[in-house]
Amino acid sequence: MPRTFKARPTTDFAKENLFNVLSNYMDFEENVSALDLFAGTGSISIELVSRGCEKVVSVEKDPQHYAFINRIMEEVKTDKCIPIRADVFRFIDRCNEQFDFIFADPPYELKGLETIPSLIFEHRLLKEDGLFVLEHGKKNNFENDPHFIEHRAYGSVNFSFFKATEKEAEQ
Repeated sequence: MPRTFKARPTTDFAKENLFNVLSNYMDFEENVSALDLFAGTGSISIELVSRGCEKVVSVEKDPQHYAFINRIMEEVKTDKCIPIRADVFRFIDRCNEQFDFIFADPPYELKGLETIPSLIFEHRLLKEDGLFVLEHGKKNNFENDPHFIEHRAYGSVNFSFFKATEKEAEQ
């Protein structure tokens, strides 16, 4: 990753632990579609592709980061990742696709970070039995969210896990 990047990639330690936990929730080789919001360097996207995801949509606003993701995907010769240069909040508003897995790693100080879980569910971006994971700092707490199911912390990296409620899954 170029030193000029402003991104804060998920640490290798946190990423390894995250994927260990995720293996209890899903098998990425079972025709899984994934959405990587605030994709940054694309490290989560490439991890998802390497674990067998059928399709990964990577949304990143920064032009340098977007170009880097494209270059990495070309280097690994995959067509399973679709990088999209866009503002995440606009993408969520306009997206009409559903995903099995959604990961979001916004800047920890992002204005509106706390609204991301409700936006994901309001726009029905998650398939039935799908999983949404939000990476965030220590000051955020999502335990009162109706979709919240689990929290994991690895040093300063926090992951909150969300699923659709049974009522939503029936609709």
